Amino acid sequence: KTLPILLHGDASFAGQGVVAETLELSDLRDYTTGGTVHVIVNNQIGFTTDPRYARSSPYPTDVAKTVGVPIFHVNGDDVEAVVRVCKLAMQYRQRFQKDVVVDVFCYRRHGHNELDQPMFTQPLMYKKIKSHPTPLTIYSRKLIAEGVLTEEEYREKVHEPTMAHFSEQFLAARDWKPHSRDWLASQWTGIKSPGTFSPLRTTGVKEDALRKLGLDACRIPSGFRVHPLLKKIFSERATSIELGESIDWATAEALAIGTLLVEGTHVRLSGQDSERGTFSQRHAVLHEQNQPATYVPLNNLAPKQAQFEVCNSNLSEMAVLGFECGYSLESPNVLAMWEAQFGDFANGAQVIVDTFISSGEKKWRRQSGIVLLLPHGYEGQGPEHSSARLERYLQMCDDDPDTVPDMARDSRLQTQEQNWQVVYPSTPANYFHVLRRQIHRDFRKPLVVMTPKSLLRHPQCRSNIDAFDEGTEFERVLFDKTPGLVKPAQMRRLVLCSGKVYYDLYRERAKRDVDDVALVRVEQLSPFPFDLVAEAAAAYPSAELIWCQEESKNMGAWTYVWPRIEAALRHFNDDEQRKPRYVGRPPSAAPATGNAQTHAAEQADMMNSALSFSA
Repeated sequence: KTLPILLHGDASFAGQGVVAETLELSDLRDYTTGGTVHVIVNNQIGFTTDPRYARSSPYPTDVAKTVGVPIFHVNGDDVEAVVRVCKLAMQYRQRFQKDVVVDVFCYRRHGHNELDQPMFTQPLMYKKIKSHPTPLTIYSRKLIAEGVLTEEEYREKVHEPTMAHFSEQFLAARDWKPHSRDWLASQWTGIKSPGTFSPLRTTGVKEDALRKLGLDACRIPSGFRVHPLLKKIFSERATSIELGESIDWATAEALAIGTLLVEGTHVRLSGQDSERGTFSQRHAVLHEQNQPATYVPLNNLAPKQAQFEVCNSNLSEMAVLGFECGYSLESPNVLAMWEAQFGDFANGAQVIVDTFISSGEKKWRRQSGIVLLLPHGYEGQGPEHSSARLERYLQMCDDDPDTVPDMARDSRLQTQEQNWQVVYPSTPANYFHVLRRQIHRDFRKPLVVMTPKSLLRHPQCRSNIDAFDEGTEFERVLFDKTPGLVKPAQMRRLVLCSGKVYYDLYRERAKRDVDDVALVRVEQLSPFPFDLVAEAAAAYPSAELIWCQEESKNMGAWTYVWPRIEAALRHFNDDEQRKPRYVGRPPSAAPATGNAQTHAAEQADMMNSALSFSA
């Protein structure tokens, strides 16, 4: 049993938007904690800002009125009143399973911290505080005056032993050294630390089991009336599984989740419109057309399967991602995924990404397996619906671009030693494997996935069932196996790329009948696949080396991959001469144009630069 208690400052409770976002989660089915006790240490000041300039409401707690929770105001100098109010708050929470707020009206004696000088900005207030007795002094005098204990008893049995204990612990803190076990609960038993090798595992599933599960996931109960178009969609999914061909993105995702469920792994997917999917691709929850009833196919696969929770969140990024991050920290054996409506909108959760997800393990020794699904791709939808800001996530990777780690399969610690993973898969099969890989390993790392939009229905973005079969795994790099190309030694250009732009290049290469340009996809951007990139370069020894991306030059993966490509060639191929050349959009302040004609012109220029040779 768990009781959530959150400590706030008065200025932050009124001023920080995440407070209002989090309060809105308090009574939502998929996000409630059964009531949180919010305790506000009301110092009547925010750093150096007076309350009249820090909020527009009389009390810092007024924001909590939006969700109708009880708010208790109590004098911090009255110890017994504080205890009584806190007991009332606890009783309310336990009885009604709702949030409750306790506003402890007090002050800070030494300013913002012990080195601060509050007399600079609040001289009158701090003259009063200086002469004001502490709560300890006030309460001890009260007990002595009431005859509860004598002054000698207070000094010998309360004050001196307590202060001695504080001093002892303060001195002991100087020599304290943290241990991983201090930070991990029992459910983390068996999860390995970054320095302990965890063998790589394949993530494929036996074809027979995969077909059965896939067909079960496409089965709609008799008598359950779904929308006619959904009936067609599920029928097409079942056909692709039966034939073992042309499995699309949403079907591959359902197979990944379903196989984990029947293996006993709980899966949670959360985000705005995640039940249906922003692009009407997922349909994880089916709705009866004639009555208020729903059916979740992935929760009806096997009698003893784990539960699949798919949650339509409120229109919040920061609070919801914070909730899912906390879920992953507490539950290592759960696949916890947060999906942005568009990858662009994840910027509303940047504080959670920066403070907790990208750096949490290095700061607090807490591993997290949280997965971020960020729809990304330049398709003429404008600057707010095109880019998940891939460059931001790559910039936060803590690997050294000039140092190539041990890449041997039976000893590689590259992923374990890095802070997180960033991938841009281009096939349904690779998406299937990267999700399963999160669970089928002995450690946990956050995973950032650039997910597709137009590729969800792209006729070439399909996988056959043998790519999911037992013995298969996530492929960090996909080599060019297109028939009809010239021999590797005759190849004039090698284009490295990632994600959707590959399909644009592939279509244009075929349209122009170009046979001397190879297209190699870097599916895992970080940790960088030094070995496989070097192998691709070595396969085409005379080819010009290009990195092609649809993002602007100051965005996307270019600045991340550039030095690492050169390091890979130096280390594995002893090649100091070949340097990658950039092909893509020029630098820009906005992620993408909002003009369709400009977008088309930029796309044409990019294809020409990647596939044409000057005379």
